[in-house]
Amino acid sequence: MFENLKKFSPDGSNGGGDPTPETCTHDCGSCPSGGSCGSFDPASLLEESNPYSNVGKVIAVVSGKGGVGKTLVTSMMSVNMSRRGHSVGIMDADVTGPSIPKAFGVTAKAEGCDEGIFPVLTSTGIKTISVNNLLENDTDPVLWRGPIIAGLVKQFWTDVMWGETDYLFVDMPPGTGDVPLTVFQSIPVDGIIIVTSPQDLVSMVVSKAIKMAEMMNVPVLGIVENYSYFKCPDCGKEHQIFGPSKVEEVAEEFGLDVLAKLPIDPALAALCDRGMIEAFEGDWLDQAAEKLEK
Repeated sequence: MFENLKKFSPDGSNGGGDPTPETCTHDCGSCPSGGSCGSFDPASLLEESNPYSNVGKVIAVVSGKGGVGKTLVTSMMSVNMSRRGHSVGIMDADVTGPSIPKAFGVTAKAEGCDEGIFPVLTSTGIKTISVNNLLENDTDPVLWRGPIIAGLVKQFWTDVMWGETDYLFVDMPPGTGDVPLTVFQSIPVDGIIIVTSPQDLVSMVVSKAIKMAEMMNVPVLGIVENYSYFKCPDCGKEHQIFGPSKVEEVAEEFGLDVLAKLPIDPALAALCDRGMIEAFEGDWLDQAAEKLEK
């Protein structure tokens, strides 16, 4: 199904000695390809989407560290945009820690034809693709090196037939490694949403994500703070479990919008665990949705 993966070798080359976008040092003088591979031209790194894809906007959901709720934000944003009448897709680019199928209760395997791969639909019609849709068992670990993982994510764009899709959300792995670099270089990302938490190191991790976006010439749409507070079900008082929020200070420093503050809500966690995130209730991300529509 993804036969092009065999082109990549463990040393990061494409099998013929040419560097891949993930391993290119841009030092053509010491490269056996001598600058003929096209890596020196950033525009040449963008991949064509599948001929049966017509994607309006590509929105990447990123974070500087793991465990801050990227998958939750990606899922809720996708559901929100779908509820507003848009055709929505999700590319699960977190290959070694895929969570999108679990959040949506998707267990079907992807099918294909000569023209490409069909995305797997959720119960409300959101299109998804994840490595778990390709593995025989969902619990099988992905023991691949970086270039192989990055190549798979690239093929989620080139081989999957997304059809008419208004918004394609990309659930990114944490950090600034092979996969984020591949996504920003190979896929025409229109903007990113940064997900963070209220902890003290928020400024540092957000700074890393913003600087990477700047280097890749991708606009930052805003910041979503997860675990912002816990609302007592008895008295209604909000408690800041992780301390006072600093997201406004960080957003002001970089000239960004705070798109949402998500609470610590056991009901949201339960919906994800049961594969029923499409049933969530709440207007926390309405402002973010309105900004995307504009």
